[in-house]
Formats: sequence, C-alpha cells, structure tokens
Amino acid sequence: MPRHIGIVAVSAEGAALCYRTICAEGAALFGRHRHPEVTMHTIALAEHMKFIDAGRWEDEAELLLVSARKLAQAGADFLICPDNTAHPAVDLIRGRSPLPWLHIAEEVASVAAARGCKTVGVLGTRYLMEGSVYPARLNDAGIGHMIPDKDDRELINRIIFEELVNGRFEDRARAQFVRIILGLKRKGCDAVALACTEIPLLIGEADSPLPTLDSTRILARAALREAARP
Repeated sequence: MPRHIGIVAVSAEGAALCYRTICAEGAALFGRHRHPEVTMHTIALAEHMKFIDAGRWEDEAELLLVSARKLAQAGADFLICPDNTAHPAVDLIRGRSPLPWLHIAEEVASVAAARGCKTVGVLGTRYLMEGSVYPARLNDAGIGHMIPDKDDRELINRIIFEELVNGRFEDRARAQFVRIILGLKRKGCDAVALACTEIPLLIGEADSPLPTLDSTRILARAALREAARP
C-alpha cells in the first residue's frame, strides 16, 4: 500500500493544485485511477497571516503543528505544506513534529540542480522573496539566486494576496509576471522558481521567458515518490 500523505494547507488555491496533482499523476506510479491516501487539514488563511504579517514565526509554527497533529491522528505517514511563505515556520518544527516533512524549497533546489541551473530567479510573496528559505537551499545545492527589485516585489506580493489566493488569474497580472521574469533573464538567471503555490495557476512554461521551477507540482511529485517508497 502507498504511504498516506498529509497536506498541511495554508492557502486554498495552491493546496488544491497540489492535491489535484497528487491525484492526477498518481496513476503513473500506482495504476489507473489510483493514488495514495491523502488527508488535508486547513486553518483559515487569516489565522496564518496574523502571525506571518507580524513576523511571529514561532506562533505560526505552533499553528502548523495543530494541523500536523490532526493529520497524524488521521493516519498520515508524512507531511507536506504547499505554501512556500509558511516554510520559515516549517523549519522551526521539523525536529519536534509528530511526522516527518518534505520541504518545498529543498525539493525545488534538487530539481534545479538536476537540470543544471546556475542562477535561479525566485518569485513569491514579499516574505518569501526577502527571506532565507530559498537562498539557503539553493546555496546548499551550489546554485545562485536573484529576486526582483523592491517595487516589483511589492507588485508581486499585491497580486498574490489580492488576486491569486482569491482565484483571480488575469491577463494583466500575467503580463506583469512575464515582464519581471524577462528582467531576471536579462540579469543572468537561467530559470525561475514559481515559489508561491498559486503562481503556477497564473503563468506556466509556455508563458515564461525562462524555464520554470513549479514549486507546487515539484512538491506534489516528491510526495508521490515518498508515498511509493517501501
């Protein structure tokens, strides 16, 4: 039997994409219409943002642990969190969680290294782009990184929280992302990490001036491989 995947959800759109990917791509590993057992637990995004906005990462970590414990009680074997922004809190609890976690930035860095990437542009919320989650993991893999300038970071953050998490995926926003990715390409990036789990719903490989590292689907595929492990 495949191992049971627990999803610690934070924002709905990204978690839904991760869940759908697990279910849709599971057939390639487990057979037609088959995928591992999946349980997801979600506390309202507003509760997470209360702590993230204030930089209260210890409190955010405790909130993630609430979900982790409920998923452990539901029978999950390991956990994933399809929310890049929450990962500073994931880093704080991996050692005391009731279950092991896969780490989204570690999985993205692994794929980037396998593809031979040298410098990766990182797009996500302001907290994510200005934080250490991706720089640390990319550096460990021998990969450099860049982020957009301050005005574009604020623009991306606004689009994420005013549009993407609410299921709005508009051409105007897509054009802004294309412009920003093109700028990263001109500065020397050879790939771009879509390091907010909603961004792949707005822009994909066909739209992007750079090859994309789709953090949501990369995490989902890593979870499928982990579920298949004896």
